[in-house]
Amino acid sequence: MDQLQRYSRQIILPNVGAKGQKKLLESKVLIIGAGGLGSPAAYYLVAAGVGEVGIVDMDKVDISNLQRQILHFSNDVGKPKTVSATEKLEALNPDVVVTSIQDRITKKNVYQIIDKFDFILEGSDNFATKFLINDACVSLRKPFTIAGVLRFEGQLLTVVPGNSNCYRCIFPDPPPPGLIPSCQEAGILGAVTGLFGSLQASEALKYLLGIGDLLTGRMLIFDVLSMSSTIVNIAKDRNCKACSDLSVDLVNNYDYESYDVCELPNDR
Repeated sequence: MDQLQRYSRQIILPNVGAKGQKKLLESKVLIIGAGGLGSPAAYYLVAAGVGEVGIVDMDKVDISNLQRQILHFSNDVGKPKTVSATEKLEALNPDVVVTSIQDRITKKNVYQIIDKFDFILEGSDNFATKFLINDACVSLRKPFTIAGVLRFEGQLLTVVPGNSNCYRCIFPDPPPPGLIPSCQEAGILGAVTGLFGSLQASEALKYLLGIGDLLTGRMLIFDVLSMSSTIVNIAKDRNCKACSDLSVDLVNNYDYESYDVCELPNDR
């Protein structure tokens, strides 16, 4: 009865119903990064009743995070983000298992970490992790959504390996270090991360429920200053080194670490 009341606004949706809610309660989603994108995504996935939500982050809460990372409060400063996130999410919905992983994802542990999850939500703050997650998810055929934000704008893409292009079909390699400004240099409007984190959660829920049209083969670009959106159609790269017939074992052979200093300003 408690679950019927908790999820009643979802259950009455014609594309969800009791069967859809049961699917969510049996599903597992992994969130990479408990920051600007991961915070709203985690709230909405847990509130929706996704059975297990994993949170991967190695950082501690800094006061500069609080402007956009809504999982964390002022009294959490100095606390590991995974601990802070788990406290809020478990209080929000006791139906959900929150699995915290206080670690950095690397080529040595990525397969082990993502393997049991049904869907991956990439919300990290650096290109090395974004490309690593793309390559590992493509290799394991794990669907995922990936987003990045800068100043007043964001981009979003969903990948279903085997059925759509991947991140490397658009960006074959990370940009040279220093080309993209950091969050400290460029700034970010906190609400932009909230918008794109919520959209990532929506993509995860749509995939798990098997409803709607995912952002596969397309990239959404949205500018909040002009309130203008663009959807760019993305063709699959027949020579993509991650998802084409010419693909190679990137996870074990690509030098991700050399791009670690080049941050995307979405999580810091």
